[in-house]
Amino acid sequence: MSTNLTNVKVEISVVLGRSVIAMHQLLRMGRGAVIELDASQDDQVLILANDRPVAKGEIVIHGDKIGVSVTEILKGYQ
Repeated sequence: MSTNLTNVKVEISVVLGRSVIAMHQLLRMGRGAVIELDASQDDQVLILANDRPVAKGEIVIHGDKIGVSVTEILKGYQ
């Protein structure tokens, strides 16, 4: 019996950084508001698959597109 994985969907998320703000501040923010993160431009990002950490990477910019280059697969996913 073979398994066909071509129809399995996985949600990929990338964590650029984190911030803690009060709810009332969040509710007052409008379009174009900037939330300061606890990360710098050169920090690694965390890559999540279905909300589970699976890898680390770095931001890559090609023209007007932004991507993530995988630099490390976390233990348990190799």
